Parts: sequence; structure tokens; C-alpha cells
Amino acid sequence: SPVAETFRVIQGAITEEYVRTTQGVFQFELSGDEGGTWYLDLKTKGGSAGSGNPPLKADVVMSMSSTDFVKMFTGKLKPTLAFMTGKLRIKGNMALAIKLEKML
Repeated sequence: SPVAETFRVIQGAITEEYVRTTQGVFQFELSGDEGGTWYLDLKTKGGSAGSGNPPLKADVVMSMSSTDFVKMFTGKLKPTLAFMTGKLRIKGNMALAIKLEKML
């Protein structure tokens, strides 16, 4: 599935450097096909990403469609544009959300 594949790629791209410089837990609430809760933990040593609730309380919760999520992580949709057009809703620490955008 595109969402699971995207998270597999993210998991493979996590480095200690990202974890050290980001120090945040991101939760994604996706709607549509393969919707549900997914997470990206850039706080715990080694970092992790996957399906379900994050191991720690999320600092940032992002809500969007699974289609837009895949587009965003494959570079076909700019996070700022997604946010401005209402395709992406962000709750929590905006500074961390911006750090994640830079990582993309």
C-alpha cells in the first residue's frame, strides 16, 4: 500500500542526526483509503515510524487524506500549500511541524 510503503521509506531514512536535531513525535491522522493513525518518532533514540499510536505523546498531530500524505512525502505536494489550502490540518507545536517540512 502507498501509505505503508511511504512509512517504510521514512523508517529507512531516519538517522540519529534527525532524531538529535528534531526531538519531536509526529502523529498522522489519515482519512480515505488506508486511513488511520500513523506516527513518526524523532525523539526516542534511533527513531521509528509506523502504524498505530506513537510510543510517546505526539508533539504534533497532522490530519489529511492518505492520498495527500503520499503526495506530500513524495514531493508532489508542498506542505505549506497543503496547509494554506486546508488539505493539511496541524495541531500542536508549529515549530516542530516546520522542522519536519525541512526534513522532507
